[in-house]
Amino acid sequence: MNTATQDIRNDRMIGIWLLVCCALVFAMVVLGGVTRLTGSGLSMVEWDPVLGFVPPLNQTEWERVFSLYQASPEYQKINIGMDLSGFKRIFWFEFAHRVLGRAIGIVFLLPFLYFLARGMLRRPLVPKLITMFALGGMQGLLGWYMVKSGLVDNPHVSQYRLTAHLTLALVIYAYMFWVALGLLLDSGREAVGAASASIRLSAALLGLMVLVTIMSGGFVAGLKAGFVYNTFPLMDGHWIPEAMFLQEPLWRNFFENMATVQFDHRVLAILTFLGIIAFWAVARRSIKTAQARAGMHLLLAAAVLQVTLGISTLLLFVPVTLAATHQAGALLLLTAILFLNHRLHQE
Repeated sequence: MNTATQDIRNDRMIGIWLLVCCALVFAMVVLGGVTRLTGSGLSMVEWDPVLGFVPPLNQTEWERVFSLYQASPEYQKINIGMDLSGFKRIFWFEFAHRVLGRAIGIVFLLPFLYFLARGMLRRPLVPKLITMFALGGMQGLLGWYMVKSGLVDNPHVSQYRLTAHLTLALVIYAYMFWVALGLLLDSGREAVGAASASIRLSAALLGLMVLVTIMSGGFVAGLKAGFVYNTFPLMDGHWIPEAMFLQEPLWRNFFENMATVQFDHRVLAILTFLGIIAFWAVARRSIKTAQARAGMHLLLAAAVLQVTLGISTLLLFVPVTLAATHQAGALLLLTAILFLNHRLHQE
């Protein structure tokens, strides 16, 4: 087998491995949403990066872990009187979230070391993979920093830290997915009818809008703002809620006022949705390559699904299953816009 053929086979293997890691990060984000929605995120008050994957194995250990939780502000101010069986129900969600995070680290690190030792990695790829692993480590630290914000007097996870944690997960996911696409898809083939610069710019701006909209959803989640104004399109009978600008200084409303945060998320979601529809209507006449066209259609379908999930989640008062599906829909939308941008970038 010649060197070029072997390099292509290696690239495909590495690309598939990165897609597996992307799938695990996808699951991690959704599980993190379930953990938050079920009120489980503060159930583990210890952080042990080495032995944290081992759950309590006997009654004595369960009682020890439960006693630590009973000393936390969340138990004393919110869950006072919860018994051990109730504690176990919330504990397992957070435990699964942390174990999955460690599993992602192992699934990434061990194959990376194997590929590196076998000389299967092209030189430009090595720093990219090291960056991914470093970002994953930062994400673990940021996750614990986020949890610590709820282990003080106020048992509430800071919406700023939660959104930062979510955003870094999106960055890791997007970076791995982009690199995987470059390894798996043939970018050397001559494109048939390359996309114009304006189409590429529009797709890139849509990608930014999708990211900002998801980030605004982080603030909605952090403030539990989805539990207010459960009507659509009006908010308490108004297009613009009366409580929009009650806080001083003005900027705090956009990050700490539930009415403003939900309004912003609605507006961003609608603008992104309309932007995607407009892009599809215009670009479908000029995008010629099969992969880019598939990405364009996938983007529109993901946008329709996500808007439907978002409105349904709001009207039904944020049921856990539907809200978690809405979060998964956000990642599907991000995946679609990344794929589209990647294929347009290669034309």
